[in-house]
Amino acid sequence: MADLIIALDRPSQREALALVDQLGDEADFYKVGLELFTSVGPGVVRTLKGRGKRVFLDLKLHDIPNTVAGAVRAADELGVDLLTVHAVGGEAMLRAAAEAAERVRLLAVTVLTSLSEHELGAVWGRTLDDSTVEVVRLARLSTAAGIDGVVSSAHEAAELRAQLGAEALIVTPGIRLPGGEAHDQTRVATPAMAVNAGADALVLGRAVTAASEPQQVLAQIRTQLESV
Repeated sequence: MADLIIALDRPSQREALALVDQLGDEADFYKVGLELFTSVGPGVVRTLKGRGKRVFLDLKLHDIPNTVAGAVRAADELGVDLLTVHAVGGEAMLRAAAEAAERVRLLAVTVLTSLSEHELGAVWGRTLDDSTVEVVRLARLSTAAGIDGVVSSAHEAAELRAQLGAEALIVTPGIRLPGGEAHDQTRVATPAMAVNAGADALVLGRAVTAASEPQQVLAQIRTQLESV
């Protein structure tokens, strides 16, 4: 069954750990993103690891190769389990990241799930009818450079699985419960849709963390996925 990753999108370590206390072992990973990491620093990762939690550090590293390699080594020393780099950083950066990684598994972010084809076309400077083509192109570049897998929406997961094979790790954000709000995402899917498309892990944010009973919602998702 797919791993369930809870996004700790909280402004303070106290609030983030309160959510961890609520969810306990129902979550397979906890994701530390830009807001929390910028607010409290690497100490939150050390605290989570001290509690025996697996950590997905989602910083989307994008810089010159030497700088990114140094950040990867620092994440390794923290005990991070999953770490994101940006695929558009280019082959040299991606290879430097892969060569620096010892234990941490690296995921390439291809196209943010908040971007529509129109917005992506504006960034690329050309008309795009289907963002999947760009996602697959960047994913193939990344895995060829030694990156372990990709972060992508469920809309591209099936094609990515076909193109990258069974070994590539596919992590899917933009997960919403049936009937739930899309918020600031454009390419969203339900947990079952994402798993059926080939996702290995699902990133669950507001669909769970904004619920009045997040542990109950997470348990329901896990039960639903047992039959997928």
